[in-house]
Amino acid sequence: MSGAVAKSGEDTLNAIRLAVDVINGKYPESNLPFAKLGGLPGLKGAKIELITADHQASPEVGAAEAERMITQKKVVALIGTYLSSVASTVSNVAERNEIPFMTGDSEATPLTERGYKWLFRTTPTSLNQARDFFVFLRDLNSKRDQKIKTIAIVHENTLWGQEFGTAMESYFKDFPEFTMAANVGYQQGTTDVTSEVQRLISLKPDVVVHASYDAEAILFAKTYKQYNFAPQGVLAIGAAFSSTAFRNALKDDSNFFLVREHWALDLAGTNPLIAEVGKMYQDKYNKAMDGAPARSFQAMMTLADAINRAGSTDPAAIQKALQQTDLKPASLIMPWEGVKFDAKGQNTKTRGIFVQTINSKPATVWPFDMAQSKLVWPKPAM
Repeated sequence: MSGAVAKSGEDTLNAIRLAVDVINGKYPESNLPFAKLGGLPGLKGAKIELITADHQASPEVGAAEAERMITQKKVVALIGTYLSSVASTVSNVAERNEIPFMTGDSEATPLTERGYKWLFRTTPTSLNQARDFFVFLRDLNSKRDQKIKTIAIVHENTLWGQEFGTAMESYFKDFPEFTMAANVGYQQGTTDVTSEVQRLISLKPDVVVHASYDAEAILFAKTYKQYNFAPQGVLAIGAAFSSTAFRNALKDDSNFFLVREHWALDLAGTNPLIAEVGKMYQDKYNKAMDGAPARSFQAMMTLADAINRAGSTDPAAIQKALQQTDLKPASLIMPWEGVKFDAKGQNTKTRGIFVQTINSKPATVWPFDMAQSKLVWPKPAM
């Protein structure tokens, strides 16, 4: 993988590869769906063949690769792309060619607001996730006797980041106890965020909420330390502030950042499938699974379930099966209430958690009734 999010791209692709291995029968001892069946029973035990391409974090390259896969490789479905900006162009290609496109990790709300019939998204939208930040902070004020008032939003300027910034702004009217200190956008791929950090220092917000990819998350954290910027909390959407790449780059300084997550390995005590897939991923790739690859794994399992129920490789049959999907919590590795798509192709059964890196490991700290570790607040200075 190459481009601005290469590390996360590698992690999510590896998770999809692992899911295909499970489906194709390489883990017959597992209790995951399909593991003991050695293929798709609805297609007489057929195996899934995964064909990969690197979009290089470019929407144009992503669209071209999608076109190539459909017209030359004759794929029956597409899955990816992590970046919402790439998912946008790939979904255009899929819609035009009438090929199902599954995304498990592209969050920008507009993706499923365009009336498309061939795009399916298992992960929640940025709009839904933005609300969770306010609910979490309100909970913190009421149940932990905090006095959080001012929030600064910091986001990269591609589709995902801009849309999240807008979504965050929209919720202040519903949570009047909070005020917006600033909404700071920056160029994705930048190598210097000094001016953005100095602006935050001058504003002195209680909390900073980020929408950043790996490289800029690392850069912001290092610049915060350089200028001794220490708000009560630094929160983020997406996996960047708790990703393997972030923890490896920051070492002990990666501790105590908070991420609105979809999954955490420490939830294995409530779902044995989490422990299974976490061990598989660790053994195969020599790194711990985190939220982004977990979502990609679940997306591949969901797509396979639909292909199996379709009993066909005809794209229209797969589309119909996806529209009829109704997966129950017991079959998932995600802490969701299920997978069920609305008419827009959006999963309506998601829910979120907040994860804090403690002792260099992501730990579930909210909702408080699901917490596996005690929240550290305010965030200690680096």
